[in-house]
Parts: sequence; structure tokens; C-alpha cells
Amino acid sequence: MSANLNFLCDDFFIEMYVNTELDLPSHRDTLLSFFERVQKQYPSMGKFYCSSGGDYFLEDGKQGDSYRWVALEHDRICSVVVNPSDFEESYRQHKLILELIPYMLSVSHLDINSLDVTFGMDFEYEGNHDEVILEALFSESCFKSFFEMDRVKVRGFSPVAVFSLSDDGNTEARISIESKTNVYESSRRGRGSDSAISLSFSIRQYPSGIGKFNSEESFVRQCGLAEELLEEKIIPHFVHPLRKVISKRRLIS
Repeated sequence: MSANLNFLCDDFFIEMYVNTELDLPSHRDTLLSFFERVQKQYPSMGKFYCSSGGDYFLEDGKQGDSYRWVALEHDRICSVVVNPSDFEESYRQHKLILELIPYMLSVSHLDINSLDVTFGMDFEYEGNHDEVILEALFSESCFKSFFEMDRVKVRGFSPVAVFSLSDDGNTEARISIESKTNVYESSRRGRGSDSAISLSFSIRQYPSGIGKFNSEESFVRQCGLAEELLEEKIIPHFVHPLRKVISKRRLIS
């Protein structure tokens, strides 16, 4: 596996989400102490704010192609690194968050509903995203019969699939390909969105309910599984077809 995936896409990110059963603390001192500890490790993260929905963010201001942030929602902790130099750069931030939350946010193993590790890629394309996704990934499927009809335009195609990876059902993989082309754009004589097609691949782990859930050990295992499936399944069967169709359409346009 390569050290990063930027050579395959326009933007690449690794995210971690800790989903909790109970609402996270909202006391001023608790929140500031947590974010100050994160900033101590990453001094470039100097932008702190509260969203209109009541979520708290600490980010580094997005000065360049690579940036990072940490967020506390009502019942979810988010850690994101965009365009890291290598996988380990992201993992270090996510591991720090897992180390801090038990004693700074009182998130015990009993409170964790699930742990997500997500690899994401964005592919910039100004045309119709739905057509690209359909042609790249479903042109040999039953959808092809509609795709080849005269005067037919695809007006919505963002497939999502979830797979169980363990006998007990506690380990899941989720694959999502999101089109940013809306119905209005797709109806304007071939014009499409100027945003990126987003592909995300997540490994989710639920506690087994037997013994203590070790989030740090689970994170390492999930990252290893994600990297393995990324190399064997996602890159050859999703990334390469998307890149091929986008390149072909750019040459034609």
C-alpha cells in the first residue's frame, strides 16, 4: 500500500468517529481543556468555534492542501486529517483523541456505541456526476438497459452498500459513492456540478457486549482491515474505473 492516496485522487482524507450512547459533556471548562490539550500536540490548530447546531470545532484554518480538525457533536467525537503525508500522520491524531477522551470527556468503554474508521477520496469533475458513477461502476449491470436508451439522462445515482465482515455482525464495511449533481443541474443540457465526486469507505466496529471494549486496540485492527480492503477491493474496483471514465470524458469535452 502506498504511503498516501493523493496520486489517485484530488483530495484524500482519513477520519475517525467515536459514536457514544450518552451526550458528551458541554461544560465550558471541560470543552476548553480538551481542545487545549489537542492544540498542545498540534499548535497549528488555532481556529475554535461553535456551529449553529451546537457542535464544537478546532481546526487549523485550512491554510494549504493538508489540514486537520477535531469536533465534538452531541453524541459523536470526530477526528479528520485531509491530504496527510502518510497514513501514520492521520493515525497519530486519531490515537491521541482515543487516549484523551476517557479521562477528559469521561467517555468510558460502556459509553461507546461504535467506532468508525473512514478512508475518503474526492474526484473533481465539472460534468454530470451521476453519469460518471453509473458508467464507471454499473455499466455492466441491469442499469445499463436504461443508460443506453435515447434521450435518457441520469438524474440521481449515489449508491451505498453496507456489508457485515464478522460472524457476530459487529464489524461492518460501508461503501458510499456520492454525486454532487442535483436534479436542476442534470437537466441543464449536460451541465453538471463543479464539485467533486466523493467515495468513502468505512470500517465500523460495535462492542461485542462481552468484556471491556478497547477502542485503541480496535482502532489499530480496523485501520489494518481498511488498508487491506482498500488495496484489494476499493482501488482496483472503484477508484480506477472512476478515474478512467473521468479522464475519458475530459478528453471528449
